[in-house]
Amino acid sequence: MSETVADTFVAVGRRKTSSARVRISVGTGQFTVNNRPLDVYCYTETLAKAATRPLQTVGVDQSQFDVSVSVSGGGPNSQAGAISHGLARALEKFSPEYRPTLKKAGLLTRDGRMKERKKSGRPGARKRFQYSKR
Repeated sequence: MSETVADTFVAVGRRKTSSARVRISVGTGQFTVNNRPLDVYCYTETLAKAATRPLQTVGVDQSQFDVSVSVSGGGPNSQAGAISHGLARALEKFSPEYRPTLKKAGLLTRDGRMKERKKSGRPGARKRFQYSKR
């Protein structure tokens, strides 16, 4: 899943049902998500901060890298988490000395929490139909 082409580091990040393919290279600081600027795609400050958290964690200025992300599936929060996971993995490939910092912050660990499936004979995953005594 990972490839390196002309100083471009590619990594895949996942969260819930979202999957993000992140490409980083040394450049001018362009951060695009699905061919749109980060601040347009991640429309709240919280989402943008969550997506760029690995850069702040390792203390790297965002203007040092060109980041291109292709993300699909899930909702806005899930996609921001997937971008963060992919970015952390790509930064680790770029410079292995970032690994301890990223690992300690928990950014390299894939969040395995998923939506629980609906069970048969019930209205939801855990909810039960109302009990009637009589």
